[in-house]
Parts: sequence; C-alpha cells; structure tokens
Amino acid sequence: MRHFDYQRTIIAYHGCDESVVRRVLLTGEHLAASENDYDWLGYGIYFWEFGPERAFEWAVEQKKRDPKRIKKPAVIGAVIQLGNCFDLLDTRATAVLDSAYERYQSRQVSLLPRNQGPLHRLDCNVLNFVIPMMEAVEGQSIQTVRGVFQEGPPAFPGSEIRQKSHIQIAVRDSECILGYFRPPQPR
Repeated sequence: MRHFDYQRTIIAYHGCDESVVRRVLLTGEHLAASENDYDWLGYGIYFWEFGPERAFEWAVEQKKRDPKRIKKPAVIGAVIQLGNCFDLLDTRATAVLDSAYERYQSRQVSLLPRNQGPLHRLDCNVLNFVIPMMEAVEGQSIQTVRGVFQEGPPAFPGSEIRQKSHIQIAVRDSECILGYFRPPQPR
C-alpha cells in the first residue's frame, strides 16, 4: 500500500469542551475516537485541517444541541503525520470506492443506509467496509482518512463555493498524532 503512504505532516484542530483540552494537555491522553454510524470518513478522531475557526464553530453548534456535552466550547490543536492515508482528494483513493460500494451493496441483507443532511451513514458504512478489506489485502493499516467537505450556503449567488467548506481528517491510528497544543481560542 505504499501508494497511500503520505509522508506529510499537517496542523489540524478539534472542537470540543474546554475540559477535554485541559485533560489531554495535562495527562497526555489522546482524544477519543468517534464511532458514530454517520461519521462521513468512517471511525476515527476528527480534525479540521488548518481550520481552528471551523473547529470552534462546530463546538459552539454542539453546545447548542447538547449543552451537557459541551459546556465551554474550545479548540485543541494537533500535529499529525498522515502516514498511510486514504485521501479522498486523491483519485487513487476515490477510484477504489465504486467497486467497494458494489461489494458492500451485494453483502447487505437489509436496506442500505442513506446519507441524510449532516448524517452520512452510507459514506461511513462504505468506508468502514472497504478500509479493513484494503488493510487485509495490503498487510498495512490505513492510519488516516482525509476528505473535503462542501458545507454551508453558496459563497455568493450561483456559486459552487460553499461558506463552510473544509478539509477533515479522521485519525484511525492515534500514533499519527505527534503532539497536541493549545491554539489561540477563537471568539
């Protein structure tokens, strides 16, 4: 799987509660991986690549939805080495998805999950299906998944550019996180 080996280091940001930032920085623990059935890049620790403001906006949105989960929105930064990255901005990765979907679909005994608004159940299930298969064939783990997410209203009338578009990273192997830091907190 050498063709997915990205020897690239990025700076990325995770929106969360202030208590999580303090705990990670004080104890050295890693952030918890998300395993929701609607996470669009599959399971992993989610980050916004070079997007501290968007990470903070997400934390603020989460506070409105679930004030018990996030009491004080905050952002933690991380230095991430992408390693073996299934990069959805690279045609070598996206070329795999059509046949993976067909295999996934043929093995489903119930209705296929669907993507609905911000809930990406189909994307999550297909990626969580194809990645272990690729790992078994290649004998190497996929450590990160990277993709662009078009989000928000058009930047101007008729535009395909969206106001909240961003690149997201799902870290599947926490060893790719070289370290955490406290960035200036957006307001």
